[in-house]
Amino acid sequence: MSHDVTSSSSRSSAGTAPRHVVVVGGGPAAHRLAEALTTRDVAGALRVTVISEERHSPYDRVALSRRLEGRDDLTLATAPWESDTVTLLLGDRVTGIDREARTVTTESGVSIEWDELVLATGSHAFVPPIDGVEHARVYRTIDDVDWLVDEVDRLATSLGRRPRVLVAGGGLLGLEAAGGLQRRGADAAIVNSAGWLMNAQLDEGAGQALGKIIESQGIELHLAQMPRAVHVDAAGAVTSVELTNHKHVPADLVVFAIGIRPRDELARAAGLEIGERGGLVIGTDCRTSDARIWAIGEVACFEGRCVGLVAPANAMAEVVADRLLGGAAEFTSVDDATKLKLSGVDVASFGDTRAELPGALEVVYADPARGLYQKLVVSDDARTLLGGVFVGDAEPYAALRPLLGAQLSADPGAYLSVAGASAPVDDELPDAALVCSCNAVTAGDIRAGIHEEGCTELGTLKTCTRAGTQCGSCVPLVKKLLEGELTKAGIAVNNALCEHFSMSRQELFDSVRVLELTSFEEILTRFGEGHGCDVCKPAIASMLASHFDGYILDSGRGGLQDTNDRALANMQKDGTYSVVPRIPGGEISPAKLAVIAQVATDFGLYTKITGGQRIDMFGARLDQLPDIWRRLVDAGFESGQAYGKALRNVKSCVGSTWCRFGVQDSVAMAIRLELRYRGLRAPHKFKFGVSGCARECAEARAKDVGVIATDQGWNLYVGGNGGFQPTHAQLLAADLDDDALIRYIDRYMIYYIRTADRLQRTARWMEELPGGIDHVREVVVEDSLGLGAELEAAMAKHIGSYQDEWAATLADPERLRRFRSFVNAPEAPDVGFPRVAEREQWRPATAEEVADPSTVLLSGSTIPVRSGS
Repeated sequence: MSHDVTSSSSRSSAGTAPRHVVVVGGGPAAHRLAEALTTRDVAGALRVTVISEERHSPYDRVALSRRLEGRDDLTLATAPWESDTVTLLLGDRVTGIDREARTVTTESGVSIEWDELVLATGSHAFVPPIDGVEHARVYRTIDDVDWLVDEVDRLATSLGRRPRVLVAGGGLLGLEAAGGLQRRGADAAIVNSAGWLMNAQLDEGAGQALGKIIESQGIELHLAQMPRAVHVDAAGAVTSVELTNHKHVPADLVVFAIGIRPRDELARAAGLEIGERGGLVIGTDCRTSDARIWAIGEVACFEGRCVGLVAPANAMAEVVADRLLGGAAEFTSVDDATKLKLSGVDVASFGDTRAELPGALEVVYADPARGLYQKLVVSDDARTLLGGVFVGDAEPYAALRPLLGAQLSADPGAYLSVAGASAPVDDELPDAALVCSCNAVTAGDIRAGIHEEGCTELGTLKTCTRAGTQCGSCVPLVKKLLEGELTKAGIAVNNALCEHFSMSRQELFDSVRVLELTSFEEILTRFGEGHGCDVCKPAIASMLASHFDGYILDSGRGGLQDTNDRALANMQKDGTYSVVPRIPGGEISPAKLAVIAQVATDFGLYTKITGGQRIDMFGARLDQLPDIWRRLVDAGFESGQAYGKALRNVKSCVGSTWCRFGVQDSVAMAIRLELRYRGLRAPHKFKFGVSGCARECAEARAKDVGVIATDQGWNLYVGGNGGFQPTHAQLLAADLDDDALIRYIDRYMIYYIRTADRLQRTARWMEELPGGIDHVREVVVEDSLGLGAELEAAMAKHIGSYQDEWAATLADPERLRRFRSFVNAPEAPDVGFPRVAEREQWRPATAEEVADPSTVLLSGSTIPVRSGS
């Protein structure tokens, strides 16, 4: 929204205009403050202006490593600036603060008055004053990451080999930068001033175990050293880095990630109190030395510390929001728990990791050869949990971190999973225990969401409490709490398919696959009871179609299907049907367009271009469908599966064939994908999209499987859905060649089909998978379960046995009998449409037809057939 933010002659006062809150900085802390104010300020007491020197809307800095793998959109989900009371100014830096006039001035010359000023200027990457440092880069912002990605790609092309990247800094950011750039195609090395990695969070034993893991990934380590100089050639290209031990490490690109310094230059110039090591000094109310100026995030110095973590920044923002609206909230402690987000590396720490509290004891399991290290720090009676460190296996982290300061119900060694221990299940989290540190969600908040808000599913619980919506590391614990609370409330955590099958869909799917059961009767006899219902019958029909790829209405399976599948068409509200022929990739010849036009004209059908680049024809009667499809099949069309829980379409732009921006042939790839996955039955419908460049005209990131072209190949996104809960797809793998892209899609789709719940879209399925996208990447890309070949073989089996359902129907007179309004009904009345083929006269139904009335349809509904002589 736009507001007049320039200096005005009148100052707001109580009872008149809203107070003006100006926030300097556009990072996650500023975003959280704006969001909290729009949520809480129901009376409209404030208007807010957020001024950011970056050109990007506030984004998730925690997820920068994802940006290294592809051009992921890291923009934070909510947009408080869409409110009438919040303005976001991008690309303009604040250059001065006038405390007396209560104004700020920006680089563009704009002067903005404020009643309350919040400094959320964050920090900058520290770069040491060494020779040649001007040729190095930092890892701090989206622009930094995008430049690094482009530079690695450029160097690979110009050098004709893998570029050599040296990252200075072995902390969280340094490890993420080195790992991400290595996966982009560089050879990475890390130099760290301490003798072990992540020395700010880990003790020496844990740091050494982490070093084993990092070295096993091919990243070279130079420990207890610092860069002394960056050397370049005559053309200014980096050639090496000299370390303090005078060793020269070859390098083509140097990245500094050795720490941060608070951006407090504005505050210094304005005469505000600054901490000994920098940053604006704040109290528990987050006020600075000026009562009208506040500080939050990395620029704030609390008890002598500036902390570069999202959880305390969010907590400060919530305190300021509360105070600005008359509350008395306090910021009292810093939660510095961390979890490394680097593929293939499991590292986490919390609390007193170095056992520095009086009487602290350490319980340690270490296996340096395997890169495993787990440590709990407890009180001198070994009962109260004071901290923990996990390397190589951080599974206990999620459950233990909320117990910080609480008593353990068993010996501490019972919680060390790498030692083969099994943690007790009776550790009840107190309501005050922090479950989600990013959003300050306690166990009590989770319980309230379950019992008071009625959020009894993981997806809705995350939405209503915000737990697990930022870094996601707490999702397994949120799920465990949900299941525990439902059990205590006497609400069974029931994964049963329906009342007739006590097994979940996944359990039943695996059983049917292993035992090769081929009919509903076999499955019901073996695993169920009763006669089945509208829930289990279509679900089992889908399983059988996924397993055996036969004609979906044969072998008694017709009665299992819902209306659309039985009619092989979509039923509309007036009882007629729509017909959607497949048009792979949206590419169609004029001759085929003419056929569709003639069919629509002859049958009097309404035509509509769909959002998925297809032509939909509405208004067909059931008995007309075979005649319509005979014309379409003869012209070379196939069924579009628009009626089934299957692939609907693959949307594409025109790609490099016509578009001046296209970098890959998106149309050819879309056609290849659509022909490969046509007819594939799944727990729910799914859609693909292929864009020929990053401009994303095919909206691929809104699809279950999205493919976006790059100069190096294809980026693969998964789990995008529209509907009631729209979700952006997430990057699974980057810069793939055609074969790798197809291989990963094969694996992803079969894994989804085998493990998702009934009628579960890909987005909801991935949300509920422990580990989410990381788990999917491990299974699909890294083949962590060893299922890759099996999943590919399952897809190959489907492709080899595919048949167009309407072509198969037209070729079989028995199958065509389904589309008669009555058994042996006479020809259709003359209403201006072509007549259907001549039929026998009406006759009584046979005993078999009475026993299975679903063989006769009228407008998609089962009707009784007259019996008798």
